[in-house]
Amino acid sequence: MPRVARALADDQIYHIINRGNRREKIFHDEYDFTKILELFSKAKDRFRIKIYAYCLMDNHYHLVLYTEYGKSLSECMQWIGTSYVRYYNKRYKTSGHLWQGRYKSFIVQKESYFISLIKYVEANPLRANIVKDASEYKYSSLIQRDRKEQNLLDALPVEIPSNWIDFVNDVEKESDIEIIRNSINRQAPLGEQGWQEIMCERYGIESSIRARGRPKKDDLE
Repeated sequence: MPRVARALADDQIYHIINRGNRREKIFHDEYDFTKILELFSKAKDRFRIKIYAYCLMDNHYHLVLYTEYGKSLSECMQWIGTSYVRYYNKRYKTSGHLWQGRYKSFIVQKESYFISLIKYVEANPLRANIVKDASEYKYSSLIQRDRKEQNLLDALPVEIPSNWIDFVNDVEKESDIEIIRNSINRQAPLGEQGWQEIMCERYGIESSIRARGRPKKDDLE
C-alpha cells in the first residue's frame, strides 16, 4: 500500500501513534517509561508544542499534542524517536530498527471528536485488560489529570466532564471507537465529515478518506 501524504498543518491538534518494530516491546520497565516522558517534556520547550494527553503501552504510545507550526512536527517526532533509540541501544547494548516505520499523525477537529479521542487514549489500558480502572495505570496522562499535576500536561482547549475518571472508565461508544480507528487505519483527519473533506483537500491528502480494505491488527490498539 502506498504511503498516505502527511498533513503538516499549522495551528492544529494532532493524534500521534508510534509503535515498536514488529510490535515488539519498546518500554520494558519504569526507567524506559520515564525516559520517553522526559523526552516529551523536553520537546515541549524545544519545539513549542502543547501536550494534551498520552498513553504509553509496552509496544507503542499515543500522544495528543498541539503545534503552532506544522513543519516543526516532523522535527519534533524525529528528535523524540532518535533520542529514545540512542538511549535504548546504549542501555540494552543493541542496534537496528526500534520503531515500526515512521510515526502516524492525524489532524483532530477540536470541536467534535477531541474529547472522545482523549478518552480513547486514556482508556487504552482498559481495552487491553491491563487494569480494571483506568486511573490505576501509571503511564497515561489520566493520572496527572486526576491529580491536577500540570508538569507535563497543558490545559485542554475545551471543557471536559467534571467526573472525568468515571467518564473514561465508562464503556466507550462503539461508534466513537470505529470513527477513531478509521482515522488511524486511513491516516485521515479526525472530525466531522465536512471538516474532514476540507482538511483533506487543503493539504492534499484526499486518498486518506477513500475506501480501503480491512484494518491491520496493530491498527486496532
